[in-house]
Amino acid sequence: MTDSPTNRAEKIFTSPFKFGLGGVAIGNEFNKVTDKDAQATLEAAWAVGVRYFDVAPWYGLGLSERRFGHFLHNKNREDYILSSKVGKLMRASKANRHEDTFPLSDSPNDPVYDYTASGVRRSVEDSLQRLGVDSLDVVFVHDISPDFPYFPTPWEEQFAIAQKGAFPELTRMREEGIIKAWGIGVNRPEPILRALEVADLDVCLCASQYSLIDHATTVSDVLPAVRAKNVSLIMGSALNAGFISGSARYNYGKDNFKIARAATEKLERLRAIAASYGVDLRTAALQFSAAVDVAVAIVVGASTDQQVLANYNSMQAKIPVEFWDELKAQGLVEQAASTPILDA
Repeated sequence: MTDSPTNRAEKIFTSPFKFGLGGVAIGNEFNKVTDKDAQATLEAAWAVGVRYFDVAPWYGLGLSERRFGHFLHNKNREDYILSSKVGKLMRASKANRHEDTFPLSDSPNDPVYDYTASGVRRSVEDSLQRLGVDSLDVVFVHDISPDFPYFPTPWEEQFAIAQKGAFPELTRMREEGIIKAWGIGVNRPEPILRALEVADLDVCLCASQYSLIDHATTVSDVLPAVRAKNVSLIMGSALNAGFISGSARYNYGKDNFKIARAATEKLERLRAIAASYGVDLRTAALQFSAAVDVAVAIVVGASTDQQVLANYNSMQAKIPVEFWDELKAQGLVEQAASTPILDA
């Protein structure tokens, strides 16, 4: 059985919470985060009103979901939105190889890539147990994308398995009321465009591909396609995994320290213009990704309570319209790209 795409206006997914916390950093992707610091980060997010949380079994090979679950288990489930991902099952092993993917996680697990119908249903059940909750709001089919380096076969083969298995199974789970919505969560535009043609999606996690550094293909190809199918977007990695805010990495993966000269040169130009207008570039990057008309939320990672507060404050800051006009005039932002509207 394969899924069948529809074009029902009434199925448009929305979120009452526009700003969320992503779980990559708390899964020890970039740095060692203690349980205490992870708890403090989550407490800070809750205190400023964050009520959307995005996690995945992949983040820390189970670590991120366990940490979010420890925090959320005593919260009213109706008070927040929770999304996780499928496609990777965790299998505990004394001879596990977590050092290959998440060396800082100390995870006992090895990932098993499984985009079959039974695999994704099992993945949801496992996530519910790690999180200690009874339901997920949104499920993303994770990383079926050309940039994911760990698949045992080409990503197109994994996508084909998902098309026959994961996609129709998640539609069934939505119809059964186990989840409210589903889509795919990827760092590249090609899988989103392909999935829109073959599946009945609600919302996609558009990560890394709509930032101040890189957004041209999303503007020209992805946004028109999702609008045509009444599919929403949740924006992720607006800072390109911290690159825009000063980290010595660009996006994700083993080679994310190898940064293309074009990206560093564009960053320097963006910094210079931001400085001339007295604008914090990190703030501008977050607001830029959130300004897309079909974006129902933006999720931003954090590993400390200070980062949470900085991200939250960035979403409240005012940026002059002239700054965005200058970026477009200099060719740093696509002419067709949406930019934040300054409230009167």
